[in-house]
Amino acid sequence: MPALIADTHAHLADSTLLDDVDAVVEQAIEVGVGRILAVATNLESSLRSIRLAQQFPIVYAAVGIHPHEADTFSPAALAKLRRLASEPKVVAIGEIGLDYYRDLVPVAVQTTAFIEQLALAAELNLPVVIHDREAHADLLRLISTTERGSALANRAGVLHCFSGNQVMASAAIDHGFFISFAGNLTYRRSSELRALAAQLPSDWILTETDSPFLAPEHRRGRRNEPANVRFVVGALARERELPVETAATQTYQNAQRLFGWS
Repeated sequence: MPALIADTHAHLADSTLLDDVDAVVEQAIEVGVGRILAVATNLESSLRSIRLAQQFPIVYAAVGIHPHEADTFSPAALAKLRRLASEPKVVAIGEIGLDYYRDLVPVAVQTTAFIEQLALAAELNLPVVIHDREAHADLLRLISTTERGSALANRAGVLHCFSGNQVMASAAIDHGFFISFAGNLTYRRSSELRALAAQLPSDWILTETDSPFLAPEHRRGRRNEPANVRFVVGALARERELPVETAATQTYQNAQRLFGWS
């Protein structure tokens, strides 16, 4: 039986995927995807992600408020997230973090939303799915100072679509964070990222698509889908000089360890 693959970051609740989500999930299953994490960006997509997890056996959900929407964060929103996080098949808080590239929301507002959601995850013993764009130093400082229970000591969360360097990756791993690679691992200009992917310890690597964004190199310009995670696994296998099935199995088991899905 071929090895199963995990897509640990897909925005299935995005309108570009939601309109034909049945076909999207079916195609993923056909190429060997065994788990998809439907990641949210706000309260609405959090609820939709939960409903998708209820609809499809291979789908699990993360709930959270993205830094681009941090201005919607409030005590009431936090209370709602706490309730949503108690739903079956919710396995993480996310996508949360900091984004200094687009700068759509003031840094102070992003930081407050991030800290509060980190605290919520610690309270609920859930890992976090973290967005980091040109905010490496501040983000690393915050995740390294957040108190986490012993249940999360070795599975604090994941830095999705990793864009940092070896030093940051090593520091994140030391704090219990996995490093996830997306379609940009296949891009011609991503030689430094591929070199990093070749060096990291095998127990701390995940694969994702970030669907509908970041389609792999040969499909750039088209909608990305969870089925395309196989190309990320293939690129990872090449860089690590492994059989594709070995890379798939390692990253699948890592995802299972992080998110605790059956």
